[in-house]
Amino acid sequence: MTARIGFIGTGVMGTGMIQNLLKAGSDVTVYNRTKAHAQTVLDAGAKWADDPATLAAHSDVLISIVGFPKDVEQVYFADNGVFAGAHAGLTVIDMTTGSPETAEQIDAEARSREGIAALDAPVSGGDIGAKKGTLTIMVGGDQATFDKMLPIFQMMGQSVNLFGPAGSGQHMKMANQIMIAGTMMGMTEMLVYAKAAGLDLHQALDTIGGGAAANWSLSNYGPRILKGDYTPGFFAKHFLKDLRIALNEAARMHLQLPGTAEAEHLYEVMVDEDGLGDLGTQGLIKLWWPDNK
Repeated sequence: MTARIGFIGTGVMGTGMIQNLLKAGSDVTVYNRTKAHAQTVLDAGAKWADDPATLAAHSDVLISIVGFPKDVEQVYFADNGVFAGAHAGLTVIDMTTGSPETAEQIDAEARSREGIAALDAPVSGGDIGAKKGTLTIMVGGDQATFDKMLPIFQMMGQSVNLFGPAGSGQHMKMANQIMIAGTMMGMTEMLVYAKAAGLDLHQALDTIGGGAAANWSLSNYGPRILKGDYTPGFFAKHFLKDLRIALNEAARMHLQLPGTAEAEHLYEVMVDEDGLGDLGTQGLIKLWWPDNK
């Protein structure tokens, strides 16, 4: 599939995703609030647009992955936003983890204009998955648009599934984050317990990773903790945002999720009270080991 791809967001995730699109031979133009942060992908062959409207006007497919729901709204609905430059034939794909309601708003705006389609397609896999092109991509929207965009998704991910109408991708991502909340708490408390008991932590990771308690957080973030590496594969402040969205959606559906609520509380302490939101999610261990480097 040959398409002019516009991409908004050149952060930890976006950079790896853009590089994989370029490696696949795609024509990619990017926009980011701070141009300097886009230098890596510009050096790799991406072109630059001065604002989202200009980017949309010169793209067949526009992908966004930014930080927070308010950023998504700004990107799409501002005076110089995506919809200001949208044209017939454009497909917009928001890959930010955000609220299902925002996804539905973008879809409704797209449907109100002739020839414009929209998908919500949040991802899982962290910085490693973005770099390797092995992301899990969870999509909401109509089947025909999904089928048309599948070759582009497959340049960035290895597991791509449509879950239903607009907002369904975001709901699936919330289910994913609920699961991760449990594994991050479990890994953190396991390390705290094992250290207090005088166990060799490297041996503990190897042993648990080979048994029934094995999980992605353990194998990817456990070794980083033991090295004192808290660089963000996924920012703690963004994970806290996700947990808040998940709990808001759960409340709307009259559900109580006590484990997720406890994870939200712990990440609130880490991010809001201790000011560690720019660390990776593995920085949760610092609530117990504040001096661990």
